Amino acid sequence: MSLTQDPISRIVIVGGGTSGWMAATMLSSILKKTNTQIDLVESSEIGTIGVGEATVPPFLVFLQSVGIDEKDFIQKTSSTFKLGIKFDNWLNKGHSYFHPFGQIGRNIDGHDFFHLWLKNNRTGNSSSLMDHSAAAVMAKQNKFMPTVKLQGTPLEQSLYALHIDAGLAAKYLRDVSEKNGVRRVDAKVDKVHLADNGYIKELELDNGDRMSGELFIDCTGFRGLLIEQAMKTGYEDWSHYLPCDRAVTVQTSYDDEPPVYTNSIAQDAGWTWHIPLQHRMGNGYVYASRFMSDDQARDTLMNSISGDCINEPRCIPFLTGKRKKIWNKNCLALGLASGFLEPLESTAIHLVFKTLSYFIRYFPDKDFDTALQNEFEHKISQEYLKIRDFIILHYALTQREDTEFWRWCKTMSLPDSLKERVDKYCSNGIVVSKEEDFFRAPSWYSVYTGMGVLPKKYNPLVNALDDEALAKSIASGQAAIKNTVGQLPAHGEFVRKMCPAIK
Repeated sequence: MSLTQDPISRIVIVGGGTSGWMAATMLSSILKKTNTQIDLVESSEIGTIGVGEATVPPFLVFLQSVGIDEKDFIQKTSSTFKLGIKFDNWLNKGHSYFHPFGQIGRNIDGHDFFHLWLKNNRTGNSSSLMDHSAAAVMAKQNKFMPTVKLQGTPLEQSLYALHIDAGLAAKYLRDVSEKNGVRRVDAKVDKVHLADNGYIKELELDNGDRMSGELFIDCTGFRGLLIEQAMKTGYEDWSHYLPCDRAVTVQTSYDDEPPVYTNSIAQDAGWTWHIPLQHRMGNGYVYASRFMSDDQARDTLMNSISGDCINEPRCIPFLTGKRKKIWNKNCLALGLASGFLEPLESTAIHLVFKTLSYFIRYFPDKDFDTALQNEFEHKISQEYLKIRDFIILHYALTQREDTEFWRWCKTMSLPDSLKERVDKYCSNGIVVSKEEDFFRAPSWYSVYTGMGVLPKKYNPLVNALDDEALAKSIASGQAAIKNTVGQLPAHGEFVRKMCPAIK
């Protein structure tokens, strides 16, 4: 039996921005030694949304996978570091909690640290779960040091991500892609021509050119020019679980010490974010228009900021959900073209990377085998659903009743997948997560405990451990983290010394 393959030789990416240039960078890095031509069509006249400026730790894996030097990227995108997200006013007004990156505590004899912590607290040795997270303790003191420099210390289980300027990041990735041979075409797509079998055959551009290809990647934002307008793929609406449908954004000047975390502050009909860069602050208000007008939302955002406005506030409507197929025939949707989950946990850029990673794993030839598409669709759909459920959790656990929006959230019906998770946790402290899940047990523990929800029971096997020895071990680990963090430089000091922005 002989193997026959007909490899793809022409890839057309429509739309730039972070999604388009991430796709161009990843694919060109893999295919640059082949005969595959990659073209990216974007118009200088069409702006990008660029809302998501906070990332999560796998973004650094993306940079490494395509050979980008982290320090160089940080300097040229005016980035700062991020150890997690601080949530204010979500449980009740005046209440705060932190969702850190990395592990929390150390397991003992194979026992999950969370269950050890529960047992220890119930024997009178009270501590906050966050006292055992290196990232959380660093964030509380606004200290920072990269994980690679913390190996062999009590802080080695911390992880970090970046706050990035999305516009500068797209420009950086464009430079990398073009060096890899990607050809940029400055034009708008006027028409999409489909073949009889429903596959995309050709694009008609506003400059009169026609562009054919074998694989098309749709990075055209919410409008989904290829995946939806041309191919009529369909959309799964999740707004009955996540009612926020608008965001108003504005950039402001900033010259204070940058916090080493993203700040999410619950408001009357949603939440505001504040994301520090080296040269400015990114601000926004995600809200539900059925509970608040655009003018009210704009006023709320403007009252929450400090510094001078760099641009005019703009309102962005969206519909939470995802395409019924993210890979349809010979078209892959990326970024906002594939779906939208509000940026509460900074997952937009992560989903682009994850989508591309799965697509590369199941990369087709010209036959576009449906078995590959089905496996890809299963994987990425699960990714979306798990992230969706994790975001819903933040709203569902609230105790707020001061506005109609929060009363709705408190009594909302949960998807069965989330209800099952919550029931398992509340009964026995069980969080089921798989190796490839982004939000693993420590993330769920952080939100549950941050929102004041503790399980009825812990794993009874931890009772085999001596109470006094356990208390001593946990206290020792807590003290080691605190003492080591005290020796680190301030976040702003580290950035200014090691990776200041190159203007």
